[in-house]
Amino acid sequence: MYKRKIYNKLLQWKAESQAKTALMIEGARRVGKSTVVEAFGQNEYKSYILIDFSTASKTVRNLFDDISDLNYFFLQLQLLYKVDLVKRESLIIFDEVQLFPPARQAIKALVKDGRYDYIETGSLISIKKNVKNILIPSEERKISMYPMDYEEFLWALGDNTTPALLEGLLEQRKPVGGQMNRKLMRDFRLYMLVGGMPQAVNEYIQTNNFRKVDLVKRDILKLYDDDFRKIDSTGRLSMLFDAIPVELNKNSSRYHVSSVLANKRAEQILESLAELNDSKTVIMAYHANDPNVGMSSYKDLTRFKMFAADTGLFTTLAFKDKDFTENMIYEKLLNDKLSTNLGYMYENIVAQMLTAKGNDLFYYTFNDDKSENRRYEIDFLLPKKNKICPMEIKSSGYRTHASLDKFSEKFSSRILEKYLVYTKDLYRDRDILMLPVYVVPFL
Repeated sequence: MYKRKIYNKLLQWKAESQAKTALMIEGARRVGKSTVVEAFGQNEYKSYILIDFSTASKTVRNLFDDISDLNYFFLQLQLLYKVDLVKRESLIIFDEVQLFPPARQAIKALVKDGRYDYIETGSLISIKKNVKNILIPSEERKISMYPMDYEEFLWALGDNTTPALLEGLLEQRKPVGGQMNRKLMRDFRLYMLVGGMPQAVNEYIQTNNFRKVDLVKRDILKLYDDDFRKIDSTGRLSMLFDAIPVELNKNSSRYHVSSVLANKRAEQILESLAELNDSKTVIMAYHANDPNVGMSSYKDLTRFKMFAADTGLFTTLAFKDKDFTENMIYEKLLNDKLSTNLGYMYENIVAQMLTAKGNDLFYYTFNDDKSENRRYEIDFLLPKKNKICPMEIKSSGYRTHASLDKFSEKFSSRILEKYLVYTKDLYRDRDILMLPVYVVPFL
């Protein structure tokens, strides 16, 4: 198993919970939930049972019909899985629990009993059909799991030096120099291309072949498409997801639902958008109508941008017009030689990195006071202390920052720090911190 940061959160839950809560890990399919939880069971308990509800037998499922006699319930589990459970030293895992809601409802009684610890994993947890007719246990503590972040990706490649280096550079506000910056950017673009899905990362490590990595990512995208069609047989969710690169590439102030679904507006499909968001395959950034602390109270649910939760999958989605994404395209992207506007890819990777740090995403657009035809956009707004930090994303080395400047004129009293994220070296331009994109994970 690759080293994942969520493991420390599992340790923290185990120490703090003391059998008073079950842990629910939500995340998109194939982000590594089952792998990390099973490793946790092996390493931190005397024994564990993993019940995978995608393959669980009818006999196992029938045990949840009546849990009034927990002695009988646990006895049967031990017989069926050939595992001895030890009081307060065993873990029971409900894997893909969304496929069997009665098991999730049973958590209340199981936690109250207190004999063992419980972890649930699932995707599409909040989808209506997955919670229908069950009582959601208040004993659940939820955490989210995301694709491997950049630091985890470097760890997987055996690089434990670069993360500490980048964290130090940011802390000291120290540039690295042109040649080193080019190397760090090339390393970072590798992460953009491969992405953070463990299967894709493993394929890259094992084969060093972009075409094989791309095929793995296409398999994952097909899995997502199948899931979307189970939720909505009309295919609308699939269409909304597939259009993410196209909509971002328009450099528009929002995702235009009507250009994807004929005669539909965002306010007409809010339930579908919520289901797509619940799948954890996308990241939503909402327009903050009042860019200030407490932006959640001022977000516009009908005005949003949509990003892919994994930029590696986004890359494959963006070049989906061929049967496979040719190695040549990957090589040119890796070396920054492809003659296409990659701004939307950099915007997606920053969205992914900020989300992995626990940020809800907001952006802001506004017109020039002197010219209605001139529009400015702040790509992301981050709350910090009792202020906000506006962030503008560039896909190149351009150091112009008209949007940040205009935003500062309007809202100077609300701003703590200003960031311009781009591809060149770290330095400070007056009161704007110019950040190479590879240091964003360490903000």
